[in-house]
Amino acid sequence: MKTNKMSEETKPNRRRFLGAAAVSIAAAQLGVFGSNNAQAGMAKPADADTMKPDTNASFAPLKQIDAGTLNIGYAEAGPANGPAVLLLHGWPYDIYAFVDVAPLLASKGYRVIVPYLRGYGTTRFLSNDTPRNGQQAVVAVDAVALMDALKIQSAIIGGFDWGARTADIVAALWPERCKGLVSVSGYLIGSQAGGKAPLPPSAELQWWYQYYFATERGRAGYDKYRHDFSKLIWHLASPKWNFSDATFDRTAVSFDNPDHVAIVIDNYRWRLSLAPGERKYDDLETKLAQAPIITVPTITMEGDANGAPHPDPSSYANKFSGKYANRIIPGGVGHNLPQEAPDAFAKAIVDVAAF
Repeated sequence: MKTNKMSEETKPNRRRFLGAAAVSIAAAQLGVFGSNNAQAGMAKPADADTMKPDTNASFAPLKQIDAGTLNIGYAEAGPANGPAVLLLHGWPYDIYAFVDVAPLLASKGYRVIVPYLRGYGTTRFLSNDTPRNGQQAVVAVDAVALMDALKIQSAIIGGFDWGARTADIVAALWPERCKGLVSVSGYLIGSQAGGKAPLPPSAELQWWYQYYFATERGRAGYDKYRHDFSKLIWHLASPKWNFSDATFDRTAVSFDNPDHVAIVIDNYRWRLSLAPGERKYDDLETKLAQAPIITVPTITMEGDANGAPHPDPSSYANKFSGKYANRIIPGGVGHNLPQEAPDAFAKAIVDVAAF
């Protein structure tokens, strides 16, 4: 299936100028400027196959590019002519989930692209009139639009949480754009119909925040306490990860994006059919509701201490028809697998490329 270029919304030159200035200020505040001696702005690992978590504290200066309905902020590492790798974060996380993965891959010759999703960091909507929509299909459309803007025809795509779902969708709907897939927690494509089915009480309890977000009190609460709320999720989702305040605070800055709360709330309400999504994505959602088989080479991963809701690997193995492997990563690794076990995640990217 050939992918068409995503059309961009027009905007006045003045808005473009002001937006670029705001992005430059935001990038400086985020502290994304790397060392002068770093390869592609990041520390080169002493051993190109291993990296301790928190080895790196920053990326090279972020880049910005218009893609689809967004101006996307992204980090880039590695040679411009290397095989492309697109790494996608989830909620409540950001590009720093891959701050140690990126140099590992760059040292092996990969061109690594790590974007902020809509509603995070320096990514901005090009038009005030664009719906602040968080449904699953639109985040995948954003990813393809970014690839188009960067003139990347095909990439290895990896992610976790929202990022894994997005990577799954790109692999399922546009397999020609995905050379290989690395998906933490496996097959995460869902549907609004599926979201209507009740779960056992213990499983429903794990989704408490989704039901909280379904209320206006939940929206207001997340808006007011987004820092503390997100930190609580980090602790619950990765109970054995002893992250520092500095590590969390580095990421939490990205939640100050003016569209962050709207996107997060819409994402979870859409799952429960409490937000409509956009009609122009109905055809894509219809295809996704059929739980399409993923045909590209795939490695699925799971930490042995993931405290977030996640399916058992046996429940989704048959959703992958190409060369496939599942890996359980030991050592108390939780939901944010790329940041907690960067060497294991980077190895999966390299290995799936050789499938």
